[in-house]
Amino acid sequence: MAVRRWSSTCGDRGMSTAEYAVGTIAAAAFAAVLFKIVTSSQVKSLLLQIIERALKLAA
Repeated sequence: MAVRRWSSTCGDRGMSTAEYAVGTIAAAAFAAVLFKIVTSSQVKSLLLQIIERALKLAA
């Protein structure tokens, strides 16, 4: 009886396997996009400039 009351009051509280799969695929796609952005030559040169400026200021 207590189990029935608990299950009827909480509804759909967790994610199903399909939702986990979609979430995992979305996270992997987002990571791939970020990796492509960070490893692009433009971003690399920008980061290098920022690091060089910081080192010049520290010296």
